[in-house]
Amino acid sequence: MAAALALLLGFGMWAVIAVDDEAIQRQADFVASGIAAVYERLPVEQESAVIWDEAVVRVRMGDQAWMEENLGLWMGEYFGHDSNYVLTPRDEPIHAMQQLETLQPAAYQAEAAAIAPLVAQLRQELDAASEGLEDSTEAIVDIGVEDMVMLGGTPAIVSVKPIVPSTENLMQAPGAEFLHVAVQRLDEAIEAEIAVQYHISGVEIVTPQQLDPEQLAVPIVDAAGSPLAYVTWEGDRPGLQVVKDMAPGAAGAILAGLALLAWLLARLRRSSTELEASEAQAHYLAFHDTLTGLPNRALFEDRLDRALLTARRPNAMVALHAIDIDRFKNVNDTLGHAAGDELIRQVAGRLESVVRREDTVARLGGDELAVIQTDIAGDPEAEELAARLLDVMREPFDLSGERAHVSASIGIVLSTHPTGARDELLRKADIALYQAKGRGRNRYEMFTGDMDDLVKQRRLIERELREALEAGTQLSLVYQPLFAADSNTVLGAEALVRWDHPVHGRLPPEVSISVAEERALIEPLGEWVLREACEFAVRCNVPWVAVNVSPVQFRNERLAERVAEILKETRLPPERLQIEITESVLLDHSGTTKASLKALRDMGISIALDDFGTGYSSMSYLRTYAVDKLKIDRSFISQLGISPDCDAIVRAIVALARALKLQITAEGVETTAQRDHLTAIGCHELQGYLLSKPVSEVEFSRVLTGSAERFEERAG
Repeated sequence: MAAALALLLGFGMWAVIAVDDEAIQRQADFVASGIAAVYERLPVEQESAVIWDEAVVRVRMGDQAWMEENLGLWMGEYFGHDSNYVLTPRDEPIHAMQQLETLQPAAYQAEAAAIAPLVAQLRQELDAASEGLEDSTEAIVDIGVEDMVMLGGTPAIVSVKPIVPSTENLMQAPGAEFLHVAVQRLDEAIEAEIAVQYHISGVEIVTPQQLDPEQLAVPIVDAAGSPLAYVTWEGDRPGLQVVKDMAPGAAGAILAGLALLAWLLARLRRSSTELEASEAQAHYLAFHDTLTGLPNRALFEDRLDRALLTARRPNAMVALHAIDIDRFKNVNDTLGHAAGDELIRQVAGRLESVVRREDTVARLGGDELAVIQTDIAGDPEAEELAARLLDVMREPFDLSGERAHVSASIGIVLSTHPTGARDELLRKADIALYQAKGRGRNRYEMFTGDMDDLVKQRRLIERELREALEAGTQLSLVYQPLFAADSNTVLGAEALVRWDHPVHGRLPPEVSISVAEERALIEPLGEWVLREACEFAVRCNVPWVAVNVSPVQFRNERLAERVAEILKETRLPPERLQIEITESVLLDHSGTTKASLKALRDMGISIALDDFGTGYSSMSYLRTYAVDKLKIDRSFISQLGISPDCDAIVRAIVALARALKLQITAEGVETTAQRDHLTAIGCHELQGYLLSKPVSEVEFSRVLTGSAERFEERAG
């Protein structure tokens, strides 16, 4: 019995030591994982602010208030960063914030010695990646430098990233990039975070000089492998604790000892289970999005790789759905970031409710989500799922009492090649998503082989349009007269741009306009059209000329100022100019749009709402923005006398315009029956091929002269 007891005691001590060692090792792994998690998330958090068109524009302007709000306070309050700096292309500080306090840029110098090497390293990588390019954005968007450093005796994580555009609307030349520096000190807050997350007590970060050789410690090393500091903690030794608990019983009888031994084994098993559960939780957090619980980009890429391997079986394909929430920024701007986060959570839940168990819904970042649809036979199954995904988005979202109507755009690509790579599949899905957004949003598009060619073609068109604007050739204006209800008197003209391409001939206006809007050319094109139209009106003595202004142009707070300058240069009275806008301009609730519209009308310029009835057509817009004219879209005019619904709609629009004392124009009048019907219900102005097609300036002068002669004959 003594030998048996000694054997049991020996085994127990061995088990105690083994469990304690395993517990300590697991705790060390958790501590290392905690530091690694902070290290890995800093650049990810930083990307939410530095990949942004507005950030590029604002830092170029040196807008301190904007940088304080979006690159300082936002990063500090939301993510807990200790310091944030913005550096110019010459690596000179223009903004500094430390501990949520905006300081003079010179405050950067206190930490520059540790940060400057990382800045220099990043500049070298940016130069190498963008060498020979006109626009560095695509080449450098994923580049950043991060390392552990010592700041004021405290270890800190420093991440340096370039501030780059988020869309192709803004170009950035190599070497012109501003840099954003984010600093996260490994201080008491990080110690508490690790302690709470992994249930470890006594977590403390100490310097090598403060380290007790007997303490449990994990080194914090820099990129070169040199230890800067150590994380220490009070080790949880479940085995030793059990032995202490057993000590009184060990002095008792053998049966009591055996009972205590059984209790020991049970306690050890329970401790091991708890440690395994903690490890599983840490693993889950490493591969899932904390906001939605969905797989994050790392797990998404792993599952996509696995799905592509499985898809090599005959008749098995993978569909990748790239999903983007339409106008997500409007929700953040109008309802706040908390509402934006809640929207993403609800969208994630709706998407998960639609897909199969074997499919994957992932959040890749921001409002960018993706679905991996596995083991399908072809396009119909992918399109069916995409249609269901769009359907679940149509129900309104309840965001803390606010109802929000949100849609999504989806780009789909199928793995049609057994060796298809993940990155290539993602690229094609993004191209299809871009097409879906370009064709009106709230829809899906399947990737087709010609989409690559289309992207290249649009880039070529952009370059040639830029050259045409610089040379002042190939572009011209035509003018479509607007007639009074008598069909004879010319009241004004609408200026329409035409591009006579030397190779492709006359290109459709929607092609040149859409490319101009996408590639930041719409403002120079719009100013060219406005100047040409004003000069025409002065020469031709037409009562007024109408010019279409893009919603993109209204984002420029200097729009009204530029219009006034052009009117002054061309000597055209403001009363002879009409600005035509679409309802999408009225959907922009920014103060810039409202201020521009008010300034234009205060000058005496008339505002016409084009294509009325095809968009959101809200009475509140007409009251808020006070337009002067409604133009009924040609889609309604073409159905007059054919569709009773269209007859009723047109009659209602005319009645609405008269009630609000607005001018009313009918577009697309092509038959005498349409003209007579519109005249009978009181339409003020007519425009369409029945009366005149768009014509050159010379031909328009003849039309205008003929109109005057007919008017004189009737007056006589």
